[in-house]
Amino acid sequence: MVAVASRIRLEDRECPLSTTVQHVGEWWTLLILHDAFDGYTRFDQFQDSLGISSSMLTTRLKTLVADGLLERRPYQANPVRHEYVLTELGRSLRPVILALAAWGNSRLAPEARSMILVDGESGEEVEPVVVDAKTGHRLDDSNAYVFTAGPAAGDAMRSRYLTASEGPSGN
Repeated sequence: MVAVASRIRLEDRECPLSTTVQHVGEWWTLLILHDAFDGYTRFDQFQDSLGISSSMLTTRLKTLVADGLLERRPYQANPVRHEYVLTELGRSLRPVILALAAWGNSRLAPEARSMILVDGESGEEVEPVVVDAKTGHRLDDSNAYVFTAGPAAGDAMRSRYLTASEGPSGN
């Protein structure tokens, strides 16, 4: 991925959430990725689907390519035309986007949902959840699963999670 943008606070530059948001937190980026997961690869497909201006789409696609989430490759020689294909890194974001969509749907009445995730074979609606790979336990309990400083944490990150483990009062 490209270097971290300067709008991140210095103390957040080592935070994986902050750096990830720099790459995929922009409105159009998530929608372009959603379309790519649905099989769209060509500029005009993205533009028709999203109603986005060509200049904005060009900018977003360039960023997604630079970040290693999409690969730009020619599909036509004369005139030269390119398609944008998900990379392995880009495909690895699918569970995240599914979880975001599921979270949005969970706030709607079933009849108000314009898009649902279903099992491709049975057609049954599925509910994506985030689980621990080792135990299979859901990770939505913020008291049971907490962040702590990792091996590469700097002083600010270590201090943050030392303070967090002591409780809100710092004791």
